[in-house]
Amino acid sequence: MPSETQTVSDAGARRNPSAAAKRPAATGPRWVVPAKIAVFVAAWYPLVRMVFFGVTDRLGANPIEFITRSTGLWTLVFLCITLAVTPLRRLTGISVLVRFRRMLGLYAFFYATLHFTTYLWFDKWFDVTAILKDIGKRPFIMVGFAAFVLLIALAATSPRAMVRKLGRRWQTLHRAIYAAGVLAILHFWWMRAGKHDLLLPKLYGAIMLALLGWRLIVWLRGRMALRAKPG
Repeated sequence: MPSETQTVSDAGARRNPSAAAKRPAATGPRWVVPAKIAVFVAAWYPLVRMVFFGVTDRLGANPIEFITRSTGLWTLVFLCITLAVTPLRRLTGISVLVRFRRMLGLYAFFYATLHFTTYLWFDKWFDVTAILKDIGKRPFIMVGFAAFVLLIALAATSPRAMVRKLGRRWQTLHRAIYAAGVLAILHFWWMRAGKHDLLLPKLYGAIMLALLGWRLIVWLRGRMALRAKPG
């Protein structure tokens, strides 16, 4: 996940995240710590809701499907929120928003893990034969798994120690969150297409497209600025 140690407003930190990771973290405005605590607590809402529904027998006729779909949807929600941090920071000028990004990204990984575990354990009971047959009938499962593998790599390299160790390669690696987002949308879209229910996939697809489009525009402007420099 993108690390909060990276201060995007600092051009040097963008070029060398390992150097930024060695600097002491700025305290920032007083509201940052209470806000981070609030976000941390609020991010548990989907899990608490599922547990409450389970205890009160409100998971529906197919509890495993309810949990699988819910954890998958919340993974996508947290991915979109994580990717929206940088555009929001630039639009508002509130640079400390970047300090929320690592936590939000890790929550995306957390719900992706619950999503994958629910399918692998409670749905298929680690039955490899059943899983392979299911993939043959529903290949979108492999697309979702590919997104999950990328999130594992991002979560594993999110600590500050990994930022320092990887140096500039860290920034390149963590751009894979965009690929994970695209794969997650494709997984969701493909799954819902069989049931002709594309309202939510279209909504999240539009959000993801807007976020990727913003990133592309920023990249193109950067390239044009470099070319415009004399010499």
